[in-house]
Amino acid sequence: MRAKRLTTAGLGIALGFALLAGPARAQTAAPTRDDIVAKLNRFEQAAEVDLPALKQQVMERAKTRIKNDPGPVNRPLIAPDLARLPAFNAQIQFDADTPIIQPASYQTVGRIADALVHSSLLPYTFLIVGHVESNSKTREANAILSQRRADAIRDVLVNTFKISTKRLHPIGLGEEQLLDRARPTSAVNGQLQILTYAKLPEEPPHPAAPAPAAKKPAKKR
Repeated sequence: MRAKRLTTAGLGIALGFALLAGPARAQTAAPTRDDIVAKLNRFEQAAEVDLPALKQQVMERAKTRIKNDPGPVNRPLIAPDLARLPAFNAQIQFDADTPIIQPASYQTVGRIADALVHSSLLPYTFLIVGHVESNSKTREANAILSQRRADAIRDVLVNTFKISTKRLHPIGLGEEQLLDRARPTSAVNGQLQILTYAKLPEEPPHPAAPAPAAKKPAKKR
């Protein structure tokens, strides 16, 4: 009887550890290629966004010191049209205050690359959107950091995984468009987004090469 009680207790402890470990593993597991494709493969219409103008607006707003700033919870989104695009939110880990990607996130970046060359996503271009949670740093510093991190992801996708640079558009929104406005300091707001942005323009067909002229038979002498 005592041995049975000990066995039951041991099983209970083991099950408890399994339940605790299960969610932790689920949170750290890299997404699969199919998970990412399913998120991004729902494109309907391109967003009316001027990317160079948006980059300038982000920096100008981040620098502005507004006396009656409503704060991150009530601050209006700087590019609300982006919220209507298909999105995959990636938990990419960077070294603190740098655009250096930590090795633990390499697998996730690789899965993103695998998804972007899936046949159903090849006709599209994508935004790589950097965000930063609200913190003790200035909004300007966070805007700059988010742009550098978006650039870093683009560079890895292009240089390591050979994704065409014309399909990728990095932009940093800093804390000007929080993913969870109700919790501005949450780590969720530091996630990086991949958004299906637009269809690639169709390339005009190459004109057929003219057929070589037939050689005239040599004249008999």
